[in-house]
Amino acid sequence: MSTSSDETTAGQIKRLRASIASVFLGSEQSIDQLICCLLARGHCLIEDVPGVGKTILATSLARSIDAGFARLQLTPDLLPSDILGVSIYRRETDRFEFKPGPIFANIVLADEINRATPRTQTALLEAMSDSAVTIDGKTHPLPEPFMVVATQNPTDFHGTFALPENQLDRFLMRVTLGYPSPENEARVLQQRPAQTSLRAMSPVLSTAAVLELQKRVDSVAMDKSLVEYIIALATRTRQHAELQLGLSPRGALALSAAARASAVLAGRGFVVPEDIVENVIPVAAHRLIPRAGAGLGGGGLDGMIEASARILRSVLDEVAVPV
Repeated sequence: MSTSSDETTAGQIKRLRASIASVFLGSEQSIDQLICCLLARGHCLIEDVPGVGKTILATSLARSIDAGFARLQLTPDLLPSDILGVSIYRRETDRFEFKPGPIFANIVLADEINRATPRTQTALLEAMSDSAVTIDGKTHPLPEPFMVVATQNPTDFHGTFALPENQLDRFLMRVTLGYPSPENEARVLQQRPAQTSLRAMSPVLSTAAVLELQKRVDSVAMDKSLVEYIIALATRTRQHAELQLGLSPRGALALSAAARASAVLAGRGFVVPEDIVENVIPVAAHRLIPRAGAGLGGGGLDGMIEASARILRSVLDEVAVPV
């Protein structure tokens, strides 16, 4: 990339970060992970306890971009057609007319995704995998860019349905927010961003700018040694005694895409080992399945991911980093 292109990219990312940070008073890492998913054409799963800003983070990203935005409040009675759309018979034309659902937006916030039934969760699979949906045998492409940002509460909360493995695998990253620092929590109490700043937000990037940033991610160089490093990490998880299911080729591809996006966020046109290392747990932990008895912590999906993260840290220690 040319210097002027780098300055333009850096300026766009700086504006996007600042726009989100004006409303979401949490960690900068969470903001960067969400932007990383957007630039890598991925989807993001934000998981944590209620009240720590999951919806504000997702909404602030959507309102920072001049793009179509839809918010889905997922509940047990929500049907697939409520998300995808439905064909309606028109008597005057004697034909069925397709009425698009909210999935036909650039950024879709699926709030509390694990409160929807598995049938409704499955309705998102094709959209997240292929950026298209098939209704009555006809495939309808989704707009570009397209991103699903889903929030969910821990799976041991009442009224939740655990996301199946194939659904989890469609998310480029799983992000946890944690509680804000005392300083940021004081700002939340004083500024009440959900009631003030969020409503006043205006876009800082166009959809054309987002598409251009995504193209820049595609052009980021990755040395052969780093490709081999990703493969070595994935292979080690597949051979690990504590894992029933290791990182799939799709997971390795996701790690590669996240590393390239991290390089762009850092203002580089090439990947360094740190871009891979910092993304291993958010990209891979939710894709692995530990064996029974592998230190599953609290049990359930949350315990599995906690165990997977621990195993991934040991894998990072075992596999040599390229120099």
